Amino acid sequence: MRRKYVAGNWKMNLNLAEARELIEGIRSKFPSAPPVDLAVFPPYVLLFPMAKALAGSTIKLGGQNCYFELKGAFTGEISPLMLKDTGCQAVIMGHSERRHGFGEPGELLKKKVHAALGDGLEVIYCIGETLEEREAGQTEAVLARQIREVLGPDVVLDNITLAYEPVWAIGTGRTATSAQAQEAHAFVRQEIEKRYNGSSAQTVRIQYGGSVKADNARELMSQPDVDGVLVGGASLKADEFVGIINGAVVASGLK
Repeated sequence: MRRKYVAGNWKMNLNLAEARELIEGIRSKFPSAPPVDLAVFPPYVLLFPMAKALAGSTIKLGGQNCYFELKGAFTGEISPLMLKDTGCQAVIMGHSERRHGFGEPGELLKKKVHAALGDGLEVIYCIGETLEEREAGQTEAVLARQIREVLGPDVVLDNITLAYEPVWAIGTGRTATSAQAQEAHAFVRQEIEKRYNGSSAQTVRIQYGGSVKADNARELMSQPDVDGVLVGGASLKADEFVGIINGAVVASGLK
């Protein structure tokens, strides 16, 4: 059985005091390690202090993005090795806000994924369709293209988690139904089998992201192909994030 994976993407939010309070609030609810995988992805300026705040816990630390070069004249960028130096174990790639807000194409994302994996980081690779694409019946074509652009024989899946994030559900309060999420996740798993093999398709984890909250997390993660969640706004509140984690535990049949 694939172990559930709950990750919090803080985006461009929280100051140092708020971040410390959030981590303390999450850790206080779990005196021992919960039976699911957890990660938080703070802004760059909070990585060092959050590594310290997470010391001794099983919660992974990650970056929200990184460049594909190791060093050089790339003002405003950060390399995979720099992320590792702060204590990061993971990085998010291909989030819709990077694709649509910053114009990152598949060719660039593939370079970034290669670089991150090559330097020992785990990658959460995000895919998802816009509302217009869904209404035009293009969801599967978009997901297949985004998978094909980055994943293939030259990319080992061992340290990759996929995150299906329908763009129309991110930060809108509009969540895909559990049936819609399962349908998309099942399709993604089929595409992985086509590009790799059946074993890889059954072992790779696929998270759902898009207005996830404590009151819908359990139902979403109870679907057979939904292996966790990538959480945005709800990850900024300890009680809400803890509720989502508990939803993952229940959905795993562990509570």
